[in-house]
Amino acid sequence: MYISIIQDKEIKQTMGQLAKSKRKRVSLYEFMATFNTEEKAMRYFEDHRWGDNRNCPRCGSVETKEATHKTMPYWCSSCRKYFSVKIGTPMEGSHIPYTKWLMAIYLMSTSLKGVSSTKLGNDLGVKQSNAWFLAHRIRQGWADTASELFGKVVEVDEAYLGGLEKNKHKSKKLNKGRGPVGKEAVVAIKDREGKKVKALRVESTDAQTLHWIVLNHVSEGTKVYTDDHRGYSGLAKHGFKHETVHHSLGEYVRGEAHTNGVESFWALLKRGYYGIYHRMSVKHLQKYIDEFSNRNNVRPMDTMDQINATIYGLMKTKKLTYKEMVR
Repeated sequence: MYISIIQDKEIKQTMGQLAKSKRKRVSLYEFMATFNTEEKAMRYFEDHRWGDNRNCPRCGSVETKEATHKTMPYWCSSCRKYFSVKIGTPMEGSHIPYTKWLMAIYLMSTSLKGVSSTKLGNDLGVKQSNAWFLAHRIRQGWADTASELFGKVVEVDEAYLGGLEKNKHKSKKLNKGRGPVGKEAVVAIKDREGKKVKALRVESTDAQTLHWIVLNHVSEGTKVYTDDHRGYSGLAKHGFKHETVHHSLGEYVRGEAHTNGVESFWALLKRGYYGIYHRMSVKHLQKYIDEFSNRNNVRPMDTMDQINATIYGLMKTKKLTYKEMVR
């Protein structure tokens, strides 16, 4: 029996390694060698936005032609304005070269725990403030990478992000107890079959909030596994097959009932929080959560497919200004 268990583990490990080896990885050196000029990088963004059907981002007209403008390479005959692929996207108004945009997208898409704005700025050769704004604009394209309803089997769990009350300055302590006091609540749903995650910052983890999240992101009839948080009680009344593991009693696995998958997502998010970013402001917390959710969701893809998914999201997202970010 012991030998067979070892053999099973070895088989699973080998299968896992083979699955990972099938992914086509591209190194940063290879990636930047491919897009070693501004022209190549710009054309890559244009292919994702327009393909063979270039149109004006302001009026939608296809009556466009190439121009000799320094930063706006196209002219719209209908609205009589110059434009580029950046117009109408989070890239609009950016003076950062296309090659550096691609490099930033590569680094943020492939670094499992994230990249700090200081490190990103050093790698790109730009100021930290520019790197910070650039990173947030890339996150803008990751806002909805798991929009479809989850089905079959899901795990739902909540976590709390933020510093310990005892470590805070006296002026910032809430003096209302321990545990999650002073921290921000986040709820995540993980689909066991597709491995995708949807995570949301919430104001409360009461039953109304938790039920709303499950109802809006999980198909009726799905098997839902949670811990014994009281807020999950009553999910069966909404048409879900709800099973609970009693963490408060030291029970973490009972047959197929567990939340280990979603807790592995929390582990990576918290390592990024404390080890890379150190702090995520309440205002931008959802953007950071979207970043980690996106990397989880595209992780099985080839490197170039990960990059392409990010660019596609970026091209479909509205303009983001610095004033919006800091006000």
